[in-house]
Amino acid sequence: MPVQHLLTDGTAVVLRPIAPGDKDELQAGLHRLSPEAVHRRFLAPKVSFSKAELRYLTEVDGHDHAAIVVELADRPGTIVAVGRYVRLPDEPDVAEAAIVVADPLQRNGLGTILAKALAAEAVRHDVRRFTATMQGDNRAAQRLMARLTDQLELHYDGAGAGEARTELAA
Repeated sequence: MPVQHLLTDGTAVVLRPIAPGDKDELQAGLHRLSPEAVHRRFLAPKVSFSKAELRYLTEVDGHDHAAIVVELADRPGTIVAVGRYVRLPDEPDVAEAAIVVADPLQRNGLGTILAKALAAEAVRHDVRRFTATMQGDNRAAQRLMARLTDQLELHYDGAGAGEARTELAA
């Protein structure tokens, strides 16, 4: 069910579950991201999604793999952020989480709103911890993960990438 939020800059957005029909808009949204935002999300350059990737990203089961999209309230269908989690097969109470927010809407509270909604959805499906892979210098992502918990663990591999693990509130 869609839920509307107001960002700190006054922009109204709507959160809803991703749908298979979002493939074209997800591809268009990737093209609207800056190269820096793409690199922070995928840890590498990415210019497009394959058909298989689009199926994987939009045809989720809502339990082991869930995704929430954010649209502009005044432009329904325009996706400006996506948050998702994918449960780890060998640790059923842990899921890999990822969030990307369109450049113009960053630093307006959207990441926090999306992260909290994603965490609440995960907890409903018995996920108790999130893990996220990120660049070691991605302070915004680290702050975002820290907002979800009192227990944030950060580990770095020495090559610039790191992993954050957070306990989710019940």
